[in-house]
Amino acid sequence: MTADLVARLRELRQTVATAESLTAGLVAAELASVPGASSVLRGGLIVYATELKAKLAGVDEALLAEHGAVHPDVAAQLAAGARERCAATWGLGLTGVAGPDPQDGVEPGTVYVAVAGPTGSQVRRLSLAGSRNEVRSGSVTAALELLRHHLG
Repeated sequence: MTADLVARLRELRQTVATAESLTAGLVAAELASVPGASSVLRGGLIVYATELKAKLAGVDEALLAEHGAVHPDVAAQLAAGARERCAATWGLGLTGVAGPDPQDGVEPGTVYVAVAGPTGSQVRRLSLAGSRNEVRSGSVTAALELLRHHLG
């Protein structure tokens, strides 16, 4: 699946960058696992700490203060920030709660993945079950599927 996505990006001469919270770089690592990914993967931001979402990815501080880090608009701004800061065609943003404990009243398994690109942006809410690692893995898969959907 990932190899096909990298091949499609290469075919379109497009690039991607990530801003990842709960996955802490797993999406970028998955893309980079494909030989030749350097032609499409621009880079990524690991914004695990809430303040880094604003400082590195440009997420609005007022949004973070009002709604916390796990919110659809945060995911959308992470995707846009990755795209802008890494000068990529596409940006992916991920935020959520992997568990085992809730965060700011948000239950584990609640995840938002977003894509931002030349055709606009989209956010998907996920409710993932399983262990911390299963939630993180499912988030990676969902983010890559969202990008694949936008590539056509």
